[in-house]
Amino acid sequence: MRKLIPVTLLLLLALTAYSQGPHEQNRPVNITGTVLDEETQEPLEYATLVLQSVNDPSKVTGGITDASGKFNVEAAPGNYNLSVEYISYRSYKVANYTLAEDTDLGVIRLSLDVAQLAEVEVVGERTTVELRLDKKVYNVGSDLTVKGGSVTDVLGNVPSVSVDVEGNISLRGNESVRILINGKPSALSGLSPEALQQLPADAIERVEVITNPSARYDAEGTAGILNIILKQSKTAGLNGSVNVYAGHPDNYGGAVSLNLRRDNFNIFTNTTYRYRSGPGNALFNQENFDSNGNTLSFQDEIRDYQREDKSFNTNVGFELFLDESSSITNSFVFGKSNGDNTVNVDFFNFDANRNPTIERNRFTIEDEFEEEVKYSLNYQKKFDQDGHELTFDYQYSKGQDDENSIIREVILGDNIDLDTEKTIDAQTQVSQLVQMDYVLPFGKENQSQFEIGYRGTFNNNNTDFDFGLLQPNGSFESDPNFTNELNYKEYINAAYTQLGTKIDKFSILGGLRMEASDIEIELLNNNDVTKKNYVDWFPSVFLGYEFSETEQVTLSYSKRLRRPWSRFINPFPSRSSNTNLFQGNPDLDPTFTDAYDLGYLKRWNKMSFTTSGYYNRSTGVFQFVSRETGDFVSIENPDDSNNPIIVPVQVRSPINLATEERYGMEFTTTYTPKKNWRLSLNLNAFQRDLKGDYVYVNSNDETIVQNFDANDFSWFTRFSAKLPLPGKIDFQTNFFYMGPSKDAQSTRDGMLSSDLALSKDILKDKASISLNVSDIFNTRKRTSTTRTENVLTYSEFQWRERQITLSFQYRFNQPQTQKSRDRRPGTNGGGEEMDFEG
Repeated sequence: MRKLIPVTLLLLLALTAYSQGPHEQNRPVNITGTVLDEETQEPLEYATLVLQSVNDPSKVTGGITDASGKFNVEAAPGNYNLSVEYISYRSYKVANYTLAEDTDLGVIRLSLDVAQLAEVEVVGERTTVELRLDKKVYNVGSDLTVKGGSVTDVLGNVPSVSVDVEGNISLRGNESVRILINGKPSALSGLSPEALQQLPADAIERVEVITNPSARYDAEGTAGILNIILKQSKTAGLNGSVNVYAGHPDNYGGAVSLNLRRDNFNIFTNTTYRYRSGPGNALFNQENFDSNGNTLSFQDEIRDYQREDKSFNTNVGFELFLDESSSITNSFVFGKSNGDNTVNVDFFNFDANRNPTIERNRFTIEDEFEEEVKYSLNYQKKFDQDGHELTFDYQYSKGQDDENSIIREVILGDNIDLDTEKTIDAQTQVSQLVQMDYVLPFGKENQSQFEIGYRGTFNNNNTDFDFGLLQPNGSFESDPNFTNELNYKEYINAAYTQLGTKIDKFSILGGLRMEASDIEIELLNNNDVTKKNYVDWFPSVFLGYEFSETEQVTLSYSKRLRRPWSRFINPFPSRSSNTNLFQGNPDLDPTFTDAYDLGYLKRWNKMSFTTSGYYNRSTGVFQFVSRETGDFVSIENPDDSNNPIIVPVQVRSPINLATEERYGMEFTTTYTPKKNWRLSLNLNAFQRDLKGDYVYVNSNDETIVQNFDANDFSWFTRFSAKLPLPGKIDFQTNFFYMGPSKDAQSTRDGMLSSDLALSKDILKDKASISLNVSDIFNTRKRTSTTRTENVLTYSEFQWRERQITLSFQYRFNQPQTQKSRDRRPGTNGGGEEMDFEG
């Protein structure tokens, strides 16, 4: 329950109350005291004393504690409802307290509030993680290893989440994750994994991991939802921070966060600039066979990636308080990124006896431009009853992603230039969102809650792809076989309702969501139009039982779906290699999943342990499949013009393949042996059973029916340690290991990576300097072996090499430094959380 009033609002109310009308004729009196943590006996800095007049409840004054937990507040004599409050702690309250003379309240000890429904927090960790009935909340502020990084770097350190070498995000090993920003879809989260990297880590307040969402949330995402909450200060006056950083390979930038809060308005902004180079590499060793299984030839393909990206992102918001119970918020986001990328590919071809036949080089220069503009309007009305509120939201966003490539190829040794290719890929996404939510608590002590809402999302995606040859005179000759324009329209109207209650130690929440989908896929050049309309129902049920304040069990069910996004439906192939292609499939249908989750939480004085068992059954699963297109790349052989080098072309595409059953266990434990120490371990192990067949035509013009039944056990684990070093230096290290896995076509090896960071507060704790190293041992690579009917391929892929970054941050007029945040468990940046979120 959100009983706590932000400190800053109290200060503003205090100033307002003081300035209104004539002052009391009686001499003001002082009220003093000290606020301590009941468990640790440490002072609680920024705890709030609230004095509300009994005769006139609209008059509120108060103050906050200093670094030693002491307060000294001046007030007019009278009768007050007195309370001392601190985020995530039980409030100390005295009704109708008579204040007639200077008064010392003595020592007030506050204990953690762990009995709130849907808000079970990890006690004693003083850490960045909160656990709730259906989700984990990861507060980014104290994670040293993401300084100077992007949102994908943040997500890569979140329990239950893994990010592969290409930036694809998985939750519990499942890539069907819905990415939200401030609880709503964004063009940044829908264009590509690279688009998400426009958002810097410094702008993120926290990440909510919602493994089994309730009916309130979109049904999109069979694995769950990752909700990225951006920073917005609630502190009175002008405050903010400045952060600059630089690193190797070339990586530098800066961020400015400002917030101005007054009696009836709040203005905030986060602005960042970043330059980042990203060297990477890949290897493909390919063996080609004839129809009898005999080796025909070999090809080794070595790729070198050099990526340069310059990005600018700003978020400006204005919050207007119409009165004490209602507000309107306008926010504007602008993000722009320019990239100059090169891919240098060397091909080495051999005959069946591994004798060299030909060498060639393929060089791609790509100019990439990305831009997002977003406007959001929010209205919130809070009624007299705590938790009773009505909200309206409107959001408009437009995202653009243009990639233009020039590809040159030469046969080495003989310096024979092949045709120069050019690709033009322009993607645009225009989205609108309309949403209304109404929440009504009722019953004894508001232990029950009714909720109803509507959300409409209207997305229009356009991809204009052109491929052809550059002529010697500079003119461009388009190839109609590889050129087309795709329009993808997705309109979804959704309505939901849910009802929850708590009876003694037992809680229940049930909901139903309806989504009506209207989808149209149009390929303009060949006038191919596909329309899909369907209405689906998505129930959800959540049960919880508290054995005690330190032990809880939860059981939940929800129905989910996975819709294909732009990368999956874009039918135009990549051309960095002309023998190993990637291509989307515009005819993909949604995947539907029934998700079950059983969770258990136990807390001790210095340790917490949470585990969950989960089972997902999905139908119409789409999976990336490698196949031979039936086409060949024919390369002139300088030694024998009558016998050119023939290499079959392979393409990797997603298809609606099969039925999948996924079940697993997850364990997370955190241990804090002493102050400012934190050791945490996360382990996720899962079994995936896939059943399905795929029919295609191979390079010998034969119809192949391939069985894709596969049973795969995989796991990943993450260990994190944060502890103080001599000289008041904070140290943090993370280790991540992804276990080996396989499917019907491919076997993937395990992958180990590790990060470390050092940080020290300087300038009287108003600033900090940090050094972090990402992928210390340069081992974050994906290695796999793939077998199709006539091709065996071994591959290695490293998207980005080891990164070293040094950063400096200066904070001004902020009430809490990094260290004070660490003393405050459950700090959530003032975000609004309802009791029955699921």
